[in-house]
Amino acid sequence: MPRMVGRAKRLAVPEELRSSALAPRHLSLLAYLLFDGPMTVNELAGRLEVAPATVSLMVGDLDKKGILERTSDPADRRRTIVSITEARRPAIEDWLGQSARAWRTALAPLTDAERALFTSTLAAYERALSDPEDAT
Repeated sequence: MPRMVGRAKRLAVPEELRSSALAPRHLSLLAYLLFDGPMTVNELAGRLEVAPATVSLMVGDLDKKGILERTSDPADRRRTIVSITEARRPAIEDWLGQSARAWRTALAPLTDAERALFTSTLAAYERALSDPEDAT
């Protein structure tokens, strides 16, 4: 597991994004927006398990750098939707997509039951890290 995490962390940031000084906290935010699509600050905060104010600061920073954009929700103008800008999407897809492609390659030969076992095992591992008493 440490070797996998180390390799994932060494994925080279695309040249056009290097000057943006992306920190590890930005990676999860960008991955959610890339793979799950545009969402609100509150939705991002829930997924990242941080306060909405923290996400707002990150979104504001990435908006100024031209990586993210904020638009009004057409269904409710009081809500703001966050998404990756079209100009930066290809670089982010190429960069973060490496990990997604690796997972698809690794999981492809497994049966549905084997994939379910694998993902439930990873979820149990995550729970055990966050709450050791929940691991039983």
